[in-house]
Amino acid sequence: MSLANKLAEERRARLAAERLLELKQAELFAANRKLGNHAQQLSNEIVETRAEVAMVRGENQRVKTELGVAHEKIQIAERRLWHSIETIQDGFAFFDADNHMIAANRAYLAVFEDLDEVKPGITYPRILQLLTEEGIVNIGRESPAAWRARMQDRWQQDDPQPMEIQLWNGEHIRIFDRRGPSGDVVSLALNITASVQYEEQLREARERAEAANRAKSAFLANMSHEIRTPMNGVVGMAELLTETDLDSEQRLFVETIKHSGEALLVIINDVLDYSKIDADKLVLHPEPFDLEKTLHEVVMLLQPTAQAKGLVLRIDYDILQPTRFVADPGRLRQIVTNLMGNAVKFTLQGEVMLRVVGEAESNGRTRLRITVEDTGIGIAADKVDHVFGEFNQVEDDRNRQFEGTGLGLAITKRLVELMEGEIWVTSELGVGSCFGFAVTLPIDPQQTETQLKLDPSVQRILLLDDGAKPEKTQLINQISALGGVPVVPDNPADLSSELLASVNLAVLGLEPSSPHFAPTVAALCALGSDTPVLSLSSDPKRVAEAGLPQVRTIQRPYARAALFDAITSTAVQKHPVPLDPRLGQPNLPRVLLAEDNRTNQLVFRKMVKDAQVELVIANDGFEAVSAFETVRPDVIFMDISMPGMDGKEATTRIRALEGTGPHVPIIAVTAHAMKGDRDMILQSGLTDYLTKPLRKEALLDKLALYCPQLQLAS
Repeated sequence: MSLANKLAEERRARLAAERLLELKQAELFAANRKLGNHAQQLSNEIVETRAEVAMVRGENQRVKTELGVAHEKIQIAERRLWHSIETIQDGFAFFDADNHMIAANRAYLAVFEDLDEVKPGITYPRILQLLTEEGIVNIGRESPAAWRARMQDRWQQDDPQPMEIQLWNGEHIRIFDRRGPSGDVVSLALNITASVQYEEQLREARERAEAANRAKSAFLANMSHEIRTPMNGVVGMAELLTETDLDSEQRLFVETIKHSGEALLVIINDVLDYSKIDADKLVLHPEPFDLEKTLHEVVMLLQPTAQAKGLVLRIDYDILQPTRFVADPGRLRQIVTNLMGNAVKFTLQGEVMLRVVGEAESNGRTRLRITVEDTGIGIAADKVDHVFGEFNQVEDDRNRQFEGTGLGLAITKRLVELMEGEIWVTSELGVGSCFGFAVTLPIDPQQTETQLKLDPSVQRILLLDDGAKPEKTQLINQISALGGVPVVPDNPADLSSELLASVNLAVLGLEPSSPHFAPTVAALCALGSDTPVLSLSSDPKRVAEAGLPQVRTIQRPYARAALFDAITSTAVQKHPVPLDPRLGQPNLPRVLLAEDNRTNQLVFRKMVKDAQVELVIANDGFEAVSAFETVRPDVIFMDISMPGMDGKEATTRIRALEGTGPHVPIIAVTAHAMKGDRDMILQSGLTDYLTKPLRKEALLDKLALYCPQLQLAS
């Protein structure tokens, strides 16, 4: 090969090598550029990662700082909590679900003094063992095992009830345990020694107070007896004196003695009643009774006082309401008497109205609202709330003239509350007052309105009364309710023989003070009719003085039953006379009086002098038993407090002598008036009960009740 060819090949080889080098250089550049880009990317990622790491490190540091602060706060809270727990004097402990103690304060651990075993980690059963084995707790007569078993059973309950234990040193601990949702138990042991000692002091004080109250009750009972016994003589003899021939001055003296004695008895009764109510010793004695009749009896009792002051007493008893209920009639009478008596006392002119309305309820009961409205001096608005307080009277210049104990309304309020009722008062100074009370009473199952229906032969009734008086409207409604047919002329004095002949009865509702009274009486007398006349008046004496023949008078206000009886008995008689249901056969009943007080014997003898009885007197219980065996009386009036043998023992002996045969009625006569006396006396075998001072009417009522053959002077 030539040199030129060799050179050409070398050149070609060199050119190829150069081209390959250029190619490799291009590839190397591309690789370097790619590597550079990747390195730049890695560098950026490293920067970002470093920033994130720095941020996380900062957040971690912040969290660590906050956790440190929170942990410090928790430690402070725990220290404060335990400091608080340690400062309280009561025991406090925590137990886990496995009954191991977690922690307890010093007060809890102090009970187990010198017992190093009692610390966190000890179990509750082991604590119970230490309490009994070391004699820390007083378990009484219960065995240690039984006591621990009882305590363990209580501990395992979901909601253990609080219980009390007594330690060896006499301290009393009340334990409260509360179980949490996870089974942990918080135990609190309260030292109630001071409370127990205080309760013991209260119990001793209560016993002393009850003993003092029993002594007070005994004193009041004895005081009642000692006062009522001589008052029986005073009031009884004064009542008998009023039935004798006296001149006006003597009658004034006697009536003053009688009224003063009765006023004293009212004060005694108020004090005794308040004492009984205050001691929660007063018990109601429900029985069937006629409410309308009872209310009219109250009004009749107050009628003389009202008439002396020129006052008019009215009763508005809802004609649609039943009259017979079941309650304590004596206490209802006392409530109404207190309210009516106050109204009469504090009313100087005008009238006092007793109003009764009712609303039927289920189960045969009626809600009664009884109000007493007067035209008296009234009560200032700022003093109305005080009238029912004890010993309270509204003090001002106008009412200092009115006497009283200040207990009447307080007693009335307590009696109404005892009947589960309510009482209220509305008043305007100088205008008048309205006292009212509401009680719910059962209707007497024996209530039968159909009994009060007039016979057809006496249904046409001529009514002679003033024009628009409330009493006239009330009378028309009453006669209509009884089944009668009221005949009402425009002018009561405009009468004729034909008019009188067309009716069965004429009812004269005019009062003697009415200007129509005299002309009407004159017209009746001039006609000379044989038609019976029934007069309704608050002043029967003046009606009698008018000289009207064939007239019978009942005093206003009157009950429906009294009006019915009067119409029936008057209309069927040509010359009607008052009828006394106590009239009987002429045989003489034997009456035995056991009474050690000579004055009371005299009073009793005088009160029954007009009754056709054979009276035997025994001076004590021994004589009463002996007299019973000798004369076999029809009825016995037995004084309870007698020397030697009292009335209860004498009654017991008489009942023993009677055996299973018929028992003679024995009526207790006593000055005792405390709660329980009536029940105690009647449980001794006595039949009935009378309190001193004796009232002639009440005594004769008992005689008539237990001696049907008795004859009384008409």
